[in-house]
Amino acid sequence: MNRRSISSRKATDLAVKALSSLSAFIGIVALAWILYEIMSRGASSLNYGFFTNPPTPPGMEGGGLGNAVLGTVLITALATFMGVPVGLMAGVYLSEVGRKTRLASTVRFVANMIMGVPSIIIGVFVYTLLVVTTGTFSGYAGATALALIMLPVVASTSEDMLKLVPDTLRESALALGAPHWKVTTGIVFRAAKTGLVTGVLLAVARVSGETAPLLFTALNSPYWPKGLGEPTANLTVTIFNYAMSPYDDWQAMAWGASLVITLGVLFLTIVARALLGGRST
Repeated sequence: MNRRSISSRKATDLAVKALSSLSAFIGIVALAWILYEIMSRGASSLNYGFFTNPPTPPGMEGGGLGNAVLGTVLITALATFMGVPVGLMAGVYLSEVGRKTRLASTVRFVANMIMGVPSIIIGVFVYTLLVVTTGTFSGYAGATALALIMLPVVASTSEDMLKLVPDTLRESALALGAPHWKVTTGIVFRAAKTGLVTGVLLAVARVSGETAPLLFTALNSPYWPKGLGEPTANLTVTIFNYAMSPYDDWQAMAWGASLVITLGVLFLTIVARALLGGRST
């Protein structure tokens, strides 16, 4: 009976390993296929004019997506400026101040709930809150939607990273007479800086490819952005519009824009992985 039990365990273990390896292989093949398609179709569209020229009218060849690249950078930068500080402060409260309080539990629940909400719902919410009230689509509304998506990611990651810092480090600093805020900013933050930066980069990568929120907020524009108080060009909505168009050159531009976003997200992911792998206190 013991032999049968051991044999069944080995068979189960082997089956699980085989299924896990097969699943990993399928995932890697699918990812490699996607990257190959994007690079092979989009590389030919990337040139100097792609990043420096605005798009041409429908049916005319040439032009670029420089306005969409600039608009994406501006919207993402503003979203980072809005979402990251609030997310970090929320993470500090959950880890260093509130911890097991009822308010902290409520904040965690709300953060987890927002993380699970589809991004299009965030877009509709911001559309009702800002676009309808102001009467115009704008880059500010788009940045607000992306910031709401980033906020719970940064808060959750910050809490986890700060909790990894040993309590003995906090207690030693407090025993020397350092105030609590200085212990948090000067010691705990320094010990967890690699994880905090990694969380921020992952949050930025998370929102850089969002399309649905920007469809309801920033919309799009064929012009160079003069400010974020008007409909603002961005790569994700441009990809959606160009890919659905009947023009071959626009579809080629959509592949090029897809490659730019993919390389940007890949770069941020590699940087985050490198920081995480080189963690030090």
